[in-house]
Amino acid sequence: MGKEIPSRSEDYSLWYNELVKKADLAEHSDVRGCMVIKPYGYSIWEKMQQALDKMFKDTGHVNAYFPLFVPKSYLAKEASHVEGFAKECAIVTHYRLKNAEDGSGIIVDPDARLEEELIVRPTSETIIWNTYKKWVQSYRDLPILINQWANVVRWEMRTRLFLRTAEFLWQEGHTAHATAGEAVKETLQMLDVYADFAESFMAMPVIKGKKSEGEKFPGAVDTYCIEGMMQDGKALQAGTSHFLGQNFAKAFDVQFANKEGKLDYVWGTSWGVSTRLMGALIMAHSDDDGLVLPPKLAPIHVVIVPIFRSEEELARIAERVDQISSDLRKLGYSVKFDNRDTHKPGFKFAEWELKGVPVRLAIGPRDLENGTVEVARRDTKEKQIIKLDDVSKAIPDLLEDIQRNIFKKALNFRNEKITLVNSWDEFQQVLDGKAGFISAHWDGTAETEAAIKEQTKATIRCIPLDSKDEKGKCVYSGKPSNRRVLFARAY
Repeated sequence: MGKEIPSRSEDYSLWYNELVKKADLAEHSDVRGCMVIKPYGYSIWEKMQQALDKMFKDTGHVNAYFPLFVPKSYLAKEASHVEGFAKECAIVTHYRLKNAEDGSGIIVDPDARLEEELIVRPTSETIIWNTYKKWVQSYRDLPILINQWANVVRWEMRTRLFLRTAEFLWQEGHTAHATAGEAVKETLQMLDVYADFAESFMAMPVIKGKKSEGEKFPGAVDTYCIEGMMQDGKALQAGTSHFLGQNFAKAFDVQFANKEGKLDYVWGTSWGVSTRLMGALIMAHSDDDGLVLPPKLAPIHVVIVPIFRSEEELARIAERVDQISSDLRKLGYSVKFDNRDTHKPGFKFAEWELKGVPVRLAIGPRDLENGTVEVARRDTKEKQIIKLDDVSKAIPDLLEDIQRNIFKKALNFRNEKITLVNSWDEFQQVLDGKAGFISAHWDGTAETEAAIKEQTKATIRCIPLDSKDEKGKCVYSGKPSNRRVLFARAY
């Protein structure tokens, strides 16, 4: 069953698309550019939500919900913000339908035009900051630490399941502070939260960095990001955290009386991750046989496949499986007993391998007699025989080892894909060969950044936060540079 998808080396893009569909994660909908997230895919997203939501609340944030629609005038109040999103907006112009007089069907009622058009939110800074104006009068009202789980719409022309769709799910944090220092601290704290989630739960190593002026969020003073490396050597931005300064507070006149009794504008942040993380999870770990899921995000931790020839044998196996399942569930693990009699064991093995279940147990009549069970791990394909009585003791350690191993493998791959270059010829050779991250000097100008992007399709992914000052020359212009940045082709 796993052979139904092409190999990564054969066609990486097709491998990804087919894997998403064959593993029952998502499919294209009849609405252009939008997707249907299927139950198995949504259960992974729910795991991500639960982990992140706890991390947000542990850092003092609370959840709220704001409108899907944004008045057009709100979007226009922050100049760089509207410029950044203007080409991606879906617009509501009318509020009613009616039957056509000629009986041809339903039409938009021309008399039901809205006085002001509504934008389907591409992001919620504007509607939220307009609300904060009502909430903030004094320093005592600050900070505001709010997150919302929502959907947004950005009218993409070229879409790919999870990675880029017209509508997608995400969380967006929006906070307001009395000082710039507090807002910057919040921005970096949430970047750390995202990096911790990516590495601890997704088993995906990331590089924390700051975006260049040309790549930062429209309306932000500074944008910080986490960047991951996919198996085809392309980078993927997995999360962003923005220091907004006072830009949105000034646009929406959000002022407060500080401790000295003087009026000042509020300092803001916003930060978010989306269902794009699903794409990152797939591309960072999966192989030619299907998904490879880190146990912390797997909907099913253990699948048990019975080997039987008769109903009597199945009944005997099921009795023992009930005890194993009960013991594992008490420990917090999800267990699936695949007792279908419509498919052979080989088919089931391939199906659960395709779906990335971390551990598979196979039990037959002889195993019951011997008191043993075959244990197979998805990440390495290794198998071992253990005692049935030891299953509940062995599985927790095995799942932890799988989680560590998946991360270690991805980290080694990422590190091999970072290349230091010092000349333009070397830059182009590495990009067309090894690909991955290129660590190179840049003169800091938008002109050089744009020229490199136009000629190579590589962009500045970030200025790593842990990078050190280093005198050098820009690989493109030859002008002086004080620090290396990371370039890559990216999703």
